[in-house]
Amino acid sequence: MHALDPLWVKIFLAIHIAAGASSFLLAPVALATAKGGKQHKRWGKVYLWSMGVVAATAIPMAFFFPVRFLALVAVFSFYFAFSGFRVLRLKELARGGGAEPIDWIAGVVTFATSALLAWLSWFRPASMEVIPLVGVVFGFIGMRGAATQLLSFVRKPKEKMFWWYTHLGNFIGSYIAAWSAFSVVTLTRVIGNHWYVWLWPTMIGVPAIILITAYYQRKFSPRVKAVA
Repeated sequence: MHALDPLWVKIFLAIHIAAGASSFLLAPVALATAKGGKQHKRWGKVYLWSMGVVAATAIPMAFFFPVRFLALVAVFSFYFAFSGFRVLRLKELARGGGAEPIDWIAGVVTFATSALLAWLSWFRPASMEVIPLVGVVFGFIGMRGAATQLLSFVRKPKEKMFWWYTHLGNFIGSYIAAWSAFSVVTLTRVIGNHWYVWLWPTMIGVPAIILITAYYQRKFSPRVKAVA
């Protein structure tokens, strides 16, 4: 940020940094507290809205600096947290209920912006200031996440505890995206613009989601009684 930057940019950047710092600190707190408890719900909601502020401030600033890549990443980072929160209210999907308009709108917008991220990263990389392959990877992650949620609105989930896996996996996915943006902003200044600076949170976080999900699937699966 420079002294000649407009006042609104300075204000937005200050809010963006404060919200981002809050999300980094509060996500582990929410994960560490008892699931379903008051503290877990409280800090989970604070994290959710912190990520909402991060996305809301990143988008207008992207047209000024520009940092379009980080703005589009902020969109699907917030969406992962949002969909992870909303699935708790959509448990009725498993019993024939339906998603609300806000769920459809959020999913479609995220899918479209993620597709735009992938397309611009590959065909117009200079406009995104991103390594093309990295932008495509992030774009497909966003599209897959949004598409998975949209499909769950029209197909009854087979897993009884689908909402738990979605809630946990999507919130962790949101945190991975936040770490990715933080890594790009900070580490590229120190060690340069390398693909692993962009993707290391994904390479660590995705296997973690798979392992945690598998753990809870074993935990929730009905135990088969041995026949004497």
